[in-house]
Amino acid sequence: MAANTKAINRPRLTSLEALVQAAECLKTLAHPHRLRMVQMLLQGRYTVGELAEACGIPSHMASEHLRLMQRCGFLASEKDGRKAYYQIVETHLASIMACIEARFGASETL
Repeated sequence: MAANTKAINRPRLTSLEALVQAAECLKTLAHPHRLRMVQMLLQGRYTVGELAEACGIPSHMASEHLRLMQRCGFLASEKDGRKAYYQIVETHLASIMACIEARFGASETL
């Protein structure tokens, strides 16, 4: 009697270490003000003050949100005179935001 030689189809899985890192970064994004900032930054460069105003929060709170996203590798800042402009450096944020907008809508304009 021949042994069962049929290959077992195993799913390709991401390492748990990488998934831990992904979960941490997704937790960082999981805040309405941070998602609003990402939406804006996917469309251009903005200062802390502009992002704070769009979120209806004080600048020091916006700075903290931006710092957390920068630490996760999502954003970079660039000085222009006395102002610092933030921009997206993690290109996959566009796909993540597209999923969020497709599911929850994106009809509000500032």
